[in-house]
Amino acid sequence: MSMTSKSMDSKVQVVESSFVVPSEATPKKGLWLSPVDIWLSKRGHTPTVYLYRPGDAAAADFFDVVRLKEALAKALVAFYPLAGRLVVDDDGPQRTEIRCNGEGALFVVARSDLTVDDFNDFKPSPELRRLLVPCVEPSSIVMAIQVTFLKCGGVALGAALQHGAVDAMSASHFFQTWSAFSRDGDGAAVELPCHDRTLLRARSPPVVHPDALSVICCPKLTVSEPWDSSPTIVAKFFTVSEEQIASLKRLSGDASTFCALSALVWQCACVARRLPPDAEARVIFPVNVRRRVRPPLPDTYFGNGIVILGARGAARDIASEALASVAGRIRDAVGRADDELVRSAIDYHELAERDSRRWRWGVMPETELRVTSWLGMPVYDVDFGWGKPRVMSPAACAPGGCVLMDDGPGGGGAVRVLVGMGAAAMEEFERLLYAKL
Repeated sequence: MSMTSKSMDSKVQVVESSFVVPSEATPKKGLWLSPVDIWLSKRGHTPTVYLYRPGDAAAADFFDVVRLKEALAKALVAFYPLAGRLVVDDDGPQRTEIRCNGEGALFVVARSDLTVDDFNDFKPSPELRRLLVPCVEPSSIVMAIQVTFLKCGGVALGAALQHGAVDAMSASHFFQTWSAFSRDGDGAAVELPCHDRTLLRARSPPVVHPDALSVICCPKLTVSEPWDSSPTIVAKFFTVSEEQIASLKRLSGDASTFCALSALVWQCACVARRLPPDAEARVIFPVNVRRRVRPPLPDTYFGNGIVILGARGAARDIASEALASVAGRIRDAVGRADDELVRSAIDYHELAERDSRRWRWGVMPETELRVTSWLGMPVYDVDFGWGKPRVMSPAACAPGGCVLMDDGPGGGGAVRVLVGMGAAAMEEFERLLYAKL
């Protein structure tokens, strides 16, 4: 950012704040959440930002607010949980659920004297989130949207979605639907979401296979507020070309793009962070389980169709092993995600939720690295009728650092890697990464 936080805040003015409700009647009920949904709900709202620029012949109705609201109201008919509230069922077993009551999604309109250049390539930061993503009050609101009109003519669309309601794939499904209604009107092609989250219900009784514990990501019992980025965390984008990806995959024993890149980033992070040689280093990552359970979930399953798995090893081994060996650790963990392991992970979280302990997501130790893959997801296919976004990015890094991979806005086989980590380690990480590419 090129300005102080105080001066930046004064440059964004909220013009309007309202709730958009579904355009038709929707089910009024409590939506049962899976154990994974409930676990991830403690992480709070995931903040993202889409940046749009007008074309050479800018439309007079560029990001017309009335049109956006009408399209959102139509989309919320099928995606009605996003118009509800996250609550604890006081009448039942004190279980977290989404109360589908049609109260609506928060919709904020803002104007700013800032330009795209003021936002430092839209890298995640506390300022980016504070300025372009709406403050969710009360926190029970499931989804909040902010449309900010910038001085340069561009538009930033910020979103905050409760993680207990959606994973990245479900969020992408919703944004594609909303944008299609805005672009194509009633002629929009809509794939209806599946809201049956009991498909990921725990077994009775819950049973965790002993072998599963070595790869299931166990929650950290911390007291740090989620998404409260430390000022020492810095974020940086790295672009890895199609040729570099092909070379990495060969060096990694023909591993997938995800496994090869994750291995490289993990190895560089272990060295850059100067971890004690005997420390146990761990890389954790969400795995899409929609096709891994039996029977498979519908492709349109709406919710958290993921489990968090991990690979581990002594820091000295991760730092010194051949890339193929490090990639093999990750590949082995991913490969173990069959129906039994997924069911064990669900049962694990069910048992943890029944425990009386109270915990929240917090800052990860430096021995851990959290990697999320949006590879292959159509996160840039969000065209409201005025073109696709030039940038799509998380608005803030997770506490303790994060790594995110996506296909980038340009396509062509390159991969964009977002890395957030301690400022002290970032310079060395960057040097190592480019040396190995």
